[in-house]
Amino acid sequence: MSNSDHDQEQDQGVDAPIAAAADEKRLTPRQARRLRIILSSVGMAAMAVVLALRIASRSSVLVVGVYGLALILCGLVIELSRNGRTRLGSWLLGVGLVAAVGADWLLIP
Repeated sequence: MSNSDHDQEQDQGVDAPIAAAADEKRLTPRQARRLRIILSSVGMAAMAVVLALRIASRSSVLVVGVYGLALILCGLVIELSRNGRTRLGSWLLGVGLVAAVGADWLLIP
């Protein structure tokens, strides 16, 4: 059985909610993956816009480095979400984007 066959078998059974509690609304794993991919894509677009604005005002290798790493991080989170690692992707996206904004604030004059 190939890897894509295995993924298709898993995707067919993932529409059941994660939590069994009836009064709590939770996302299915498929919805969680799609949400992380959308959030990562929006973060990637935002980082690209900020990178373009920062380069226009002050071109620096440090600016390109900080925002380039943030763009790579967003792409990594998209791949992790596609492979079902949504919790890890969520943590990486949150910590990475906060680190990028913090590095911009602290390191770049």
